Amino acid sequence: MTAEHLRAERRGRAGWLTLSRPDRLNALTLPMVRAMTAALRGWEADPAVGLVVTEGEGGRAFCAGGDVRAVCRLREAGLAPETRAFFLEEYRLNLAIHRFPKPYLALMDGVTMGGGVGISVHGFHRVATEATRIAMPETGIGFFPDVGASYLLPRLPAAFGPFLGLTGAAVGPGDALALGLATHFVPRDRLPRLREALAHAGTRAEVGQALEGLSGPAGPAPLWDRRAEIERAFGQRRLDEVLEELALMAREGSDWARRTREDLLRKSPTGLKVTWEALRRGRSLDLASCLAMEYRLVCRFLAARDFCEGVRAVLEDRDGRPRWDPPDLERVSDEAAAAFFEPLPPGEEWSPGP
Repeated sequence: MTAEHLRAERRGRAGWLTLSRPDRLNALTLPMVRAMTAALRGWEADPAVGLVVTEGEGGRAFCAGGDVRAVCRLREAGLAPETRAFFLEEYRLNLAIHRFPKPYLALMDGVTMGGGVGISVHGFHRVATEATRIAMPETGIGFFPDVGASYLLPRLPAAFGPFLGLTGAAVGPGDALALGLATHFVPRDRLPRLREALAHAGTRAEVGQALEGLSGPAGPAPLWDRRAEIERAFGQRRLDEVLEELALMAREGSDWARRTREDLLRKSPTGLKVTWEALRRGRSLDLASCLAMEYRLVCRFLAARDFCEGVRAVLEDRDGRPRWDPPDLERVSDEAAAAFFEPLPPGEEWSPGP
């Protein structure tokens, strides 16, 4: 199945998915999600298809996430079922990629954020280039890292999970390999050769040979080099302790700690508090359970104010002045954050689907 902005085609032994919405950094829409899901189902059952490759068009981005501006327009129009449908089906696609029985490979060339992480990092092979920038910046738009981030982030080494989830810091190729977000680094000028090799790869061994033959060292990993500071600050038991530790490190002369703390305090207080709790709970859950939990959170964020206010301030008006409600962390109680995780009414919970 092919939809507007999504091409699904056969290239030799490979099923090939191309996100073709470069003017929007290949941001996902519901028709794109549905077309990807249908293509994966067909290729899973097709013995002539040995692997699936997903990439973005345009050279700037693999995928910058879901089209949250469209989601907020639907919410403002009072179309709640339509807003929920995007996340419900997107999460089913994330789980289908995680469970896909054949090699699934994402060429994460360029910006890979939010929903782009969901259609790449849950796959078996994840290829970075020198242009790769991976991030989950949702707390900056009054939301939380979703698409299975509550499963993915707590399993990163040291305290990188809470660090990346709370700050939305961008990860380059060196750090992506060090953290396991990417499995291989292939320079951009070798991508044409990699595409050709993958089209003729029919087995896991042949996919691995193609990748190993063209991959190379990814270069510096500046965040990994800072892991002791990240562990000290973000390896705390509570969110308020993270901020206290950053303040202490700043008084000791750490400009990184000062800037990181100031950046956190500009983000959605509700988004930060809910993200912290989601990562804590996600440590002991499988991916399907994490996605079910995240869908509950989505429904609560869609009913609250911060999400679409953040989208307005950052992506629509771009004034950079979101009016968060509540405006500071002290006014977001543990009980208020916990309410986001309560079960949905009967018949409204997320499920993996057919």
